[in-house]
Amino acid sequence: MSGKIKGIFITIIILILLIGLPTLSSFLQRVPENPEGTVGNSAGNLNNGGLFCETADKIYFSNAYDNNRLYSMNKDETDIKKLANVSVEYLCAGGNYLYYHQSSSKGGSGLGYVRSVSGLYRMDLKRKAIKGLASEGSGMVQLVNNEVYYQYYKKSEGASLYSCSLDGKSNIPVIPDLINPSCVWNNQIYYTDTADARGLYVFDPATKTSSLHTAGNIWFPQIQDSYIYYMDASNDYCLCRFRLSDQEPAVEILTADRVDTFLVFGNMIYYQKNDREAPALKRMGLDGSNNEMVAEGNYENLNGASYYIYFNRFGEPTPVYHTPASGSIQVAEFEGAKTAAMENLKDGN
Repeated sequence: MSGKIKGIFITIIILILLIGLPTLSSFLQRVPENPEGTVGNSAGNLNNGGLFCETADKIYFSNAYDNNRLYSMNKDETDIKKLANVSVEYLCAGGNYLYYHQSSSKGGSGLGYVRSVSGLYRMDLKRKAIKGLASEGSGMVQLVNNEVYYQYYKKSEGASLYSCSLDGKSNIPVIPDLINPSCVWNNQIYYTDTADARGLYVFDPATKTSSLHTAGNIWFPQIQDSYIYYMDASNDYCLCRFRLSDQEPAVEILTADRVDTFLVFGNMIYYQKNDREAPALKRMGLDGSNNEMVAEGNYENLNGASYYIYFNRFGEPTPVYHTPASGSIQVAEFEGAKTAAMENLKDGN
């Protein structure tokens, strides 16, 4: 091969590399679109910290026994694995990705530990690669189709609801209030507690506009099977529901108990009864029937995933308890999470 031809050949290879490598890199970093109707997590879980998140074959959770580090397990609580040495909350899943708020990396050590700022992050579940999408005080997170909605605070701008593209390249304010985006139904976000007025509002992600759905002092809405479940702040925080399609809502009071927090999961409602003399974690049917006690005392962080409801005593992150989501009540400690955390800590991870 002559020197001239060899030079041309080398030049062609260099051009291919210069053009091809950026294209390949861009392809590898591309996040595929989610199917229509994708929602990252249930409103009930997110209103209770978003500590558990379910996909078709796995459960991802924030392990309180290991400083809320990110873990995964099978739906029957087997094969528990640590995925990241960072503290997480508001877990949302879409496609092969997890989206979450990283609350802190304080206290980390050992192999793989990286100190990083709090904010909105995305994990590629196949490659276990983590990418930061937003910082500066992002809070509650919800995935709606191909946008991540999150609460955002910046000292120079104040608090707002922001929208982020899946690749993190677009971050825009959509509502100038620190509203809760967790409740999603038919591709729309239902929210309450604006700075100016009480009521149930609907935000349309397609048009980025909001409208009033129902007036009232409605707190922490959760929607299932066209019913909206909520705490009525004008009626001593009792738990109520009505059909979204009703022009004039026929409100059903499900329990007269004063409620601190609740979770609609499957065909049951779990809730914490606020009572100075006899507080209790309770459950009932979706229509308020068969009300029964789950455990005496004050509990928080009610999260549902697959076969179980998870919770802990108020102000005490551990032990974490679980009970079957339906059927007979069998409260027990979530031993699998505890054992996995102890093994990781013993290995210095």
